[in-house]
Amino acid sequence: MSTTEPDALLGPADIRELAAALGVRPTKQRGQNFVIDANTVRRIVRTAEVRPDDVVVEVGPGLGSLTLALLEAADRVTAVEIDDVLAGALPATVAARMPGRADRFALVHSDAMLVRELPGPAPTALVANLPYNVAVPVLLHMLDRFPTIERTLVMVQAEVADRLAARPGNKVYGVPSVKANWYAEVKRAGAIGRNVFWPAPNVDSGLVSLVRRAEPVATTATKRQVFAVVDAAFAQRRKTLRAALAGWAGSPAAAEAALTAAGISPQARGESLTVEEFARVAEARPA
Repeated sequence: MSTTEPDALLGPADIRELAAALGVRPTKQRGQNFVIDANTVRRIVRTAEVRPDDVVVEVGPGLGSLTLALLEAADRVTAVEIDDVLAGALPATVAARMPGRADRFALVHSDAMLVRELPGPAPTALVANLPYNVAVPVLLHMLDRFPTIERTLVMVQAEVADRLAARPGNKVYGVPSVKANWYAEVKRAGAIGRNVFWPAPNVDSGLVSLVRRAEPVATTATKRQVFAVVDAAFAQRRKTLRAALAGWAGSPAAAEAALTAAGISPQARGESLTVEEFARVAEARPA
């Protein structure tokens, strides 16, 4: 349903021209790597399965490469940007390149970790090129804070993508894997080369798809209680759960009792448990 001109998206020359006009140099501190390839942002939008009725929230829009592609496909886009200069410039970029869609765009100038509400209709999708250094906490915060987000597609460092999508038993399965799975079905959704960014990062990137669970994890434990078990289990991931959960339970014996009650071997390690099994352990914690 594109209502835009073919050249509305930003190319490499546009990105550098915008950055120069704004005096912007991408900073490592904020993990800024701007996407300069229009085909890549269109691919991200396709992979995210953005629909004409979607209200999309984007975190870290930067100069607006992905923002414009999202506006082509979605009903509305709300972008959350922490950088003062970038946040100030983005509405003008949208208005200049997609005047017919500018009223469908909103900007929230904030640290995404501090966002508690968004303007306009509730978001149905999250699509973002997340800064490598804050990708996991930002993703988990947005999924937790905005339960109406049904579908998520994030571009993150390949290593982070592997961790998020890992299954029990995988050597990179850990805290991000379990916590993401609390909210959603998670899978890798492709790889992104380094040459589509400016500056080119020294690591590869990957796409991760998260589709919110139709039903929450069935448990009487709270999310906080379950996540406490997960954090304890992986804080000392080489140890057996009997040892790793001793502090959480009060003693190794109490940990063993909780694990046994949950039907988990006290000799197992955290990397072998599903999120549902962690929830059972949380339920069995001694009072």
